[in-house]
This record gives sequence, C-alpha cells and structure tokens, in this order.
Amino acid sequence: MSELHRITINPEQCGGRPCLRGMRVRVSDILDLLAAGATQEEILGDYPYLEGGDVVAVLEYAARQLDHAVLSAA
Repeated sequence: MSELHRITINPEQCGGRPCLRGMRVRVSDILDLLAAGATQEEILGDYPYLEGGDVVAVLEYAARQLDHAVLSAA
C-alpha cells in the first residue's frame, strides 16, 4: 500500500518543498539523515512525532521522483 498520502506540499510552508503530514519536516531532511547512515529507528527516536510510515513515504516519494525518462536533444 502506498504511503504517499503522507507527503504534503504547501507553497506557504518550507518554501513549497515536500514535507511530512503538514509538519515542517521536509522530505529532504529525512533523506539526508538516511544518506548519512541513520536508521529508521534512530530517526523515529530523534523525531518522536514521526511514524514508520513517514520514512517509507519519503523513500517512496524519492523513488518516484527519480523514475523519469531523460530525453537527449542529440
């Protein structure tokens, strides 16, 4: 089941960047933590108002954003 419903975009919040459930926790913040080696358990411990589905939503959102065809003008 998709968790993308957890991702919200509000032009008046965080510069319109995608966030989690209307909070000021950006998708990029969680991706940065994961890229730095943080585990889901560590992230949830540091951000007790987040849920496991939020981390899944961030990964799902990132995967979908990267799944775009790249066209060459050559």
